[in-house]
Amino acid sequence: MLYWLLVQVLHKYIPTFRVFGYITTRIALASLTALFLALVFGPWLIRKLREWSFGQHIREDGPQSHQKKAGTPTMGGLLIVTCIVIPTLLWVDLTNQYVWLALLGLVGFGAIGFIDDYAKIAKKRNLGLTARQKFWAQVIIAMIIGFCLLLLHAHQKYSTAINIPFFKQFKPDLLIEPLTKNFWTYPLAFIPFYLFIVFVMVGSSNSVNLTDGLDGLAIGLMIIASGAMTALTYVSSNAAFSSYLDLARLPNSQELTIFCASMFGASLGFLWYNCHPAQVFMGDVGSLALGGGLGIVAVLIKQEIVLIFIGGIYVVEALSVILQVGSYKLRNGKRIFKMAPIHHHFEALGWPESKVIVRFWIAGLVMALFALTTLKLR
Repeated sequence: MLYWLLVQVLHKYIPTFRVFGYITTRIALASLTALFLALVFGPWLIRKLREWSFGQHIREDGPQSHQKKAGTPTMGGLLIVTCIVIPTLLWVDLTNQYVWLALLGLVGFGAIGFIDDYAKIAKKRNLGLTARQKFWAQVIIAMIIGFCLLLLHAHQKYSTAINIPFFKQFKPDLLIEPLTKNFWTYPLAFIPFYLFIVFVMVGSSNSVNLTDGLDGLAIGLMIIASGAMTALTYVSSNAAFSSYLDLARLPNSQELTIFCASMFGASLGFLWYNCHPAQVFMGDVGSLALGGGLGIVAVLIKQEIVLIFIGGIYVVEALSVILQVGSYKLRNGKRIFKMAPIHHHFEALGWPESKVIVRFWIAGLVMALFALTTLKLR
């Protein structure tokens, strides 16, 4: 909105407003706007959540030290989503289709989290959507986005090939050429693409959700991940950088940097209130939205594999739960970790919560830096 007003309208009369057309200027303004909104409206939202009795329920089978957190306001993810959407709409070129898909992923997954959080609070116990309901709702959102991407692909605005780190030429295409153009066999060509999109987006969303168990842990890692995604999106859309790094140039992705910058600023602002000891929790509305937003950006800029390293700690947290559940079922109740997700395992070993958080942040930063180096190591 402001981009249109300042650049498309007022620039004709005030030439200095041309500066607002530069993507670097708008990246800075979007992140600062998101940070400002989060810091200003955070106390108001926390107060309202307390008035509405939107308090966090703590599982009895979790760490005993966490029981004192019961009643802490939750659903703070509403602040995060709002502080991403508003700056994005203010500073982005609203004709860009990539941005609308990113917002669809963010809001769509956030809506699933909101329904889950509200159901838990309304029932006054730790029961929300079932795992199956939540999963299939996420799959539907991912499938809708996948269909939109295929429409863009049909107009040569999106590629269905995958970029593999360390390999320049190996870029497998997810669309299979059907044996015939028969109506019943042609749709089968889209199955690998849909499966991949669902895996990336649903996996990313749930990984962030599983990591959100300690004060500031998930949102601190999101600051790192969204910062790295901002850099990746910028170089992918820049002709000079994409040529130097031998990346497929994606000019349509330039406006996505505004979305990523807003995610960075909103996460930074939310950490102010979510750091230990937390004044508010993001809830599923925040964690599912952030994970979904991160996943759709990776899909749009063709960095799905690199996302594994950028969100390395999220991946480790999810794998720890999978391994724990698998071990319990296949080995007659035997566990690999003292508690899962893995951050609770280190708490059970005697690590203070703050130490677990900071060390996981450090590990996440190292993984994100490694992910950025893969752009040149090919």
